[in-house]
Amino acid sequence: MTTSEIADAPAPFAEPQKRVKASWITFFAAAWLGIWMAQLTPIQLLLPQQIEDRLKPTYWVDNVVAFGVVSGIAGIFALVAFPLTGALSDRTTSRFGRRRPWIAAGALLFAVGLILLGAQTTIIGIGVFWSVSLIGFCVVSAALTAMISDQVPVNQRGFVSGFISAPQAIGTMVGLALVVVLGLSISSGYTLVGVLLVILVIPFLLRVPDAVLPRSDREPLTFRRLISGFWISPRAYPDFGWTLLSRILVNFGNAFGVALLLQFLQYGLHRTDAEGDLLILVAIYLVFVIIASIISGRLSDRLGRRKAFVFVASALQAIAALMLAFVPEFTLAMVAAGILGLGYGCFLSVDQALATQVLPDAHTRGKDLGIMNIATAFPQAMAPLIGAFVVAALAGFQGLFVLSALTALLGALAVLPIKSVR
Repeated sequence: MTTSEIADAPAPFAEPQKRVKASWITFFAAAWLGIWMAQLTPIQLLLPQQIEDRLKPTYWVDNVVAFGVVSGIAGIFALVAFPLTGALSDRTTSRFGRRRPWIAAGALLFAVGLILLGAQTTIIGIGVFWSVSLIGFCVVSAALTAMISDQVPVNQRGFVSGFISAPQAIGTMVGLALVVVLGLSISSGYTLVGVLLVILVIPFLLRVPDAVLPRSDREPLTFRRLISGFWISPRAYPDFGWTLLSRILVNFGNAFGVALLLQFLQYGLHRTDAEGDLLILVAIYLVFVIIASIISGRLSDRLGRRKAFVFVASALQAIAALMLAFVPEFTLAMVAAGILGLGYGCFLSVDQALATQVLPDAHTRGKDLGIMNIATAFPQAMAPLIGAFVVAALAGFQGLFVLSALTALLGALAVLPIKSVR
């Protein structure tokens, strides 16, 4: 890092005041495009196919359960990796800055894990290397998310956070399209998204400054202090607790709504071209995610309000889920996909900005945001397993979508008690 770069980066624990430039946002969005492509292409397509090829189940629920078990085990590692990475990056004194070494290491671990995952021929091997990949995802995303609190002023965070969620939608579409259109094998698909991840993260590493933490300012780290830091008392910091609860519930609501869409089309609506219909629904959903994330993030910055946006976004997701539950018809499913995307896109950008404003301590931004990030990764990992159980053992797809609506509505209510942010 050059002297001029250090001068351009805010001091490690200072509240940023200078708006980040368009180039900063461009490199940030490109990095997230690579990250989401590498995570969601496997979740949506490659990993379920790989598991099905190995199991060859006679009943579709068996495949979903196996996928859920693999995702759930990997999700347990995410519970540790997110806050641990954040805590370590908070205290990193590298000459390259606090966050950049972890972004580089996480991206490399993620890419290598994906490439090795593509070579696995056993369920155990798949589980091991998907866990390795997810740990890499946690490391890179935890460090990159912390850069928002480090460098983006409060009145720009909604807009910048939109460039986490918009690339999520674009990355999913591009990743799926590349694998399907190019007719790639599972192994080649993993390799492609792993390589693209590294390529898209590199510009951020090379061009975005990251202030160096002097060794004299580094807080001591002991095992007891590290473990105790993973618990943030909701009594001492109620706004952090309510934001975390809301994020967990809304992300579960969204994950329940989309995790088993292919199976809903196949076995709930009995569509003859379920995969083609899924692409239509996903495309509609993601287009509205992109639109909502950019517009709502900027609007919430201008109005200085977050809670109302999060509440409405969560309610929209509940409405979409109820439409799927009580009017199971493909044309209406397309409308529901648009509403769901509108709600989730708004939630992703504004809730991320809200999360950065309820952190307990500037010295532990990375660790605290790492805890917040668990509320995104863990529901995505567990929803397929819980959803398969609901469909198979309890109330079918209608029960699954009612559960999706209920959790989203509870997430909307959980944001109301927050007091420090409007």
